[in-house]
Amino acid sequence: MRLHAIVEDLETARIAVAGGATVVQLRLKDAPTREVVERGVPFRELPATFIVNDDVEAAIALAADGVHLGQSDSGAGLAQMAGLVLGLSASTVDEAIEAEKSGAAYIGAGPVWTTPSKTDAAPAIGLDGLAAICKVVSLPVVAIGSVDASNAADCILAGASGVAVIRAARDARAIIEAIDAAL
Repeated sequence: MRLHAIVEDLETARIAVAGGATVVQLRLKDAPTREVVERGVPFRELPATFIVNDDVEAAIALAADGVHLGQSDSGAGLAQMAGLVLGLSASTVDEAIEAEKSGAAYIGAGPVWTTPSKTDAAPAIGLDGLAAICKVVSLPVVAIGSVDASNAADCILAGASGVAVIRAARDARAIIEAIDAAL
């Protein structure tokens, strides 16, 4: 759970895993399930936990390890019945508590900082918001939202178990070094 690389393509996923990413999340926003499945097949070969973003049916079809769902996504029950690792997003303490009650295996908390990668994201929660979420749940918390090598250690020091990156996925080695330095 230390480093989630959220990617759209296999090349970036391979670079991230070579750099130390332990989880690869395939994120193809608004793509139909069929396309997610077609593009996701080679991800099964990577030596990392394979998560599909937002699409439970694609995760099941791909025999992925799990699925990550946002606050407005459906399918948590189906994901659990299929035995998938369930990640849920939270930007508030209440959402994090609800995610834990709902059976999440981990929480994606954020955005910690304002991010251009998700235009409909909630307002930035900052390190204080991240720390508050980490304190109220017993699940692993993964910080997301403009996380990179310059601030990943701050997220770990705030209580996160790991970080998720989109734009910084190709810089996985530097991020892992920052996380290791914080531990």
